[in-house]
Amino acid sequence: MNLKLKYYGPAILWALFILIICSLPLGSVDKSPMFFPGFDKIVHCGLFAVLAILYCSGSIRRWKTRNIRIEIAIKNTIVLISFGALIEMLQKYVFTWRSGNWDDLFADAIGASIGIFGVLITALAINHDEK
Repeated sequence: MNLKLKYYGPAILWALFILIICSLPLGSVDKSPMFFPGFDKIVHCGLFAVLAILYCSGSIRRWKTRNIRIEIAIKNTIVLISFGALIEMLQKYVFTWRSGNWDDLFADAIGASIGIFGVLITALAINHDEK
């Protein structure tokens, strides 16, 4: 099991960072004039896009391939959306100072999809250039 996880080190560290960030009490930060409505959703989307890229990178290294197969991309999407759902459930029932909601989960899913799509397109472009 440890040999499988060694490829996912950066993704695991980023996932822990997301978990910590999503568990911190924000207080009135979201009411600050520096932020606009929807800023939270963009942050969720960005965090999960980076997580998807790191997770797909680990999958590419684990399977020793130059691109990501579609079934691995689908599995990665399911894993990332499940992680987002876990965070929202933790926010709703454990971190009671935070509020878990469907909008954040949707933003997580969009971010994960953007990251995986970016990896698929980048791998396709790199492999097309080499032919």
